[in-house]
Amino acid sequence: MNQLARRLGVPDAVIIGLGSMLGAGVFVVFGPAAAAAGGAGLLPALVLAGFIAYCNATSSARLAARYPESGGTYVYGRERLGPFAGFLAGWGFVVGKTASCAAMALTIGAYLWPGQARLVAVGAVLAVTAVNLRGIGKTVTVTRGLVALVLAVLALVAVVGVAGGDLSLDRLGDPGGSGRGVLTAAGLLFFAFAGYARIATLGEEVRDPQRTIPRAVPLALGVVLAIYLVLAVVTLGVLGADRLAGSAAPLVDVVTVAGQPGLAWVVRAGATIAVIGVLLSLVAGVGRTTLAMARRRDLPGALAAVHPVYQVPHRAEVAVAAVVIVVVLLGDVRDAIGFSSCTVLVYYAITNAAALTLGRESGRRLPVQVLAGLGLAGCLLLAVNLPLGSVLAGFGVLAVGAAWHLLRQRAR
Repeated sequence: MNQLARRLGVPDAVIIGLGSMLGAGVFVVFGPAAAAAGGAGLLPALVLAGFIAYCNATSSARLAARYPESGGTYVYGRERLGPFAGFLAGWGFVVGKTASCAAMALTIGAYLWPGQARLVAVGAVLAVTAVNLRGIGKTVTVTRGLVALVLAVLALVAVVGVAGGDLSLDRLGDPGGSGRGVLTAAGLLFFAFAGYARIATLGEEVRDPQRTIPRAVPLALGVVLAIYLVLAVVTLGVLGADRLAGSAAPLVDVVTVAGQPGLAWVVRAGATIAVIGVLLSLVAGVGRTTLAMARRRDLPGALAAVHPVYQVPHRAEVAVAAVVIVVVLLGDVRDAIGFSSCTVLVYYAITNAAALTLGRESGRRLPVQVLAGLGLAGCLLLAVNLPLGSVLAGFGVLAVGAAWHLLRQRAR
């Protein structure tokens, strides 16, 4: 048995998307983005990242409605562009998101027990894997609770920042950054959006996918973009460009500067909860892509099994968890944001290239082909403007995977 059951409606799919995006990114990424773009460049960088994410979301939704099965762009690339493009997308997603899983787990450890961060991280991976193995229904239930708590914490930060009296909109125009700095910041901020397509990755478990996915993906993305814009204005308006650029925990600093240092622990707890939510959806998403690749023998065929009772790719998820634990115990994932952004931007570039082959849909004022073309160009532009180390690592890993795939094809 290797087919998954369709159990998710529009609200469930939106919750999965929110849980995937409202994670560690929003708690940490404004700092490095402000350092790259300066005060005046932060909001344009956020809008640019959001627009490219919208282009990607439109392409992902169209493709997921056409190919409603697990695997996301790995499947779309194979069907529309050929096996090599599909493999490259799947390889980039699995490797990049596995690094992200390890980074999220280590972040949980750093917040909860800094002296034993790796041990706590392993426990977190085992816990979320256990939840995912009980079925997608359990994943949605837990994610719904986590999203509610995270939204409450983010609302608290915004209210305290505005009411604290230190918010100055003049700081939104603080100088600093350059044109390339805005692109670099947009690439880093994209990390905080990367998750909306988890809905597409779980396409095989969505009811009425032709209707559900095109509604759920833009809805989840729109909610998150609105939240991020409010928080960007508050953090920059309270802290200013220089202080924000040097902050490792901007939202914690906002409540402290606003005169409520006692609430710092609440924000840290919210960050921990958010990271757990992202880790939960990441492991589920990587497991589904692994399942799709195993079905086509791009990964070991034994990973294509689906549990007969819980209807989850149990072998794939256990394998993903095992690799994440190894990375947690042995690896250094401090550069995971840039590395993950690079590989995921290439992944979405392939998404948009695949969407370009679908043809123009009727009844749209702005042809979706234009959005797909802009998304393709935008993804590549942001990818090459990331920090040099991230670009070299990301494209290096993609090159290794591509070489292995070509050699294996030639051997066949």
